[in-house]
Amino acid sequence: MKKYSLFLICLLLAASSFAQDTTQKIIPNRTNSIAQQKKPYVILISADGFRYDYAKKYNAQNLLGLSAKGVQAESMIPSYPSVTFPNHYALVSGLYPSHSGLVNNSFYDRERHDSYSMSNKLKVSDSSWYFGSPLWVLAEQQKMLSASFYWVASEAAIQGINPTYYYVYNEKIDIHNRIGAVVNWLKLPEDKRPHLITFYFPQVDHAGHTFGPDAPETEREVHFVDSAVNELNKAVKTTGLDVNFIFVSDHGMTKVNRDHPIGIPAAIDTAKFKISGDGLLVELYAKDNTAIQSTYDKLKTEAKDYDVYLKTNVPANLHYSQTDDWHNRIGDILLIPHYPLIFNLWNSKKINIGWHGYDPYAVKDMHATFLAWGPAFKTGKQIPSFKNVDVFNLVNRILGLKYKGKVDGTDQLADDILTKK
Repeated sequence: MKKYSLFLICLLLAASSFAQDTTQKIIPNRTNSIAQQKKPYVILISADGFRYDYAKKYNAQNLLGLSAKGVQAESMIPSYPSVTFPNHYALVSGLYPSHSGLVNNSFYDRERHDSYSMSNKLKVSDSSWYFGSPLWVLAEQQKMLSASFYWVASEAAIQGINPTYYYVYNEKIDIHNRIGAVVNWLKLPEDKRPHLITFYFPQVDHAGHTFGPDAPETEREVHFVDSAVNELNKAVKTTGLDVNFIFVSDHGMTKVNRDHPIGIPAAIDTAKFKISGDGLLVELYAKDNTAIQSTYDKLKTEAKDYDVYLKTNVPANLHYSQTDDWHNRIGDILLIPHYPLIFNLWNSKKINIGWHGYDPYAVKDMHATFLAWGPAFKTGKQIPSFKNVDVFNLVNRILGLKYKGKVDGTDQLADDILTKK
């Protein structure tokens, strides 16, 4: 018992140190090659939960003004499930969640007999959970320095590589100091200056969940992000560098029906299945495979406000079926509620007003934002909706990086919006 208690104390201390860590991490002995010193600069900004229509809905004047001189997309289509961690990783890896291994914010891995959760700092920083080659890994492998002021998986040494400059995620560093850090990076000598910078805002998502997408609190956070991006844009100009900005979000937000939540279906025997997921995607992992078909049949019979799928018959457009499950992390049975309904599996007394996670091809409120400006982009360019996995190839094209691995994205976005050289 004493050993067990000591182990728990160590875990708590480790988690606490992660939460309080506001120091910049710098990987020593790295430099840009001479060839990479001549390459462009990209700042990839994500505002979590910044729905595709928020900029116009709430008159985000700075974002609209800056992108009017560059590129504005009707929307960007997130990958399924339309939640935070899988989609941030899809943007920088070019892989659907089923292919990257990051299949949900929380999920179970059969081979490991272990679960991943975005709230578990130790799991988040463990590189063995992630597949593919995120942009900063690709850059560093090709002797181009990178930096991250927060991005999903940037704290994990994927393929043994972190960004040269990065921070462990916390919300204690104020926006002015974050912007100051970016400017300081860009003022470093050429051999030490990052050409790829990722930057993350959580505020809009927090407000959208708590108050809903139509609330004044959400509008206020949209204006906060709008003002901060304008401050960042002005501060970067003081460096004298021609920097390319890409402003995205991971997903949108919608108001759900909290008055009639769906409980745990009677057909689910928790002795036979491990339950994972959240209110908009419930995944059942069989402890005994012989229980899968009979449980599926019972669920299909009683299902009224949700759809039931075997892993083998998930709609192809979601890229979330057995054939797409490269790392065997998708549940054997999936339950997906009908919009705008939601599951309440854990008997929560308080259900958030705002949610995301629905099929983005069925619920447009799930769509994300894409805006861009800078010397690499065409001016005054309006484009239709596109898949978020195309952003990976876009950034590679701007930075002149090479990648021969598998990706789900295409070159169409880059072809449509970049100036020809």
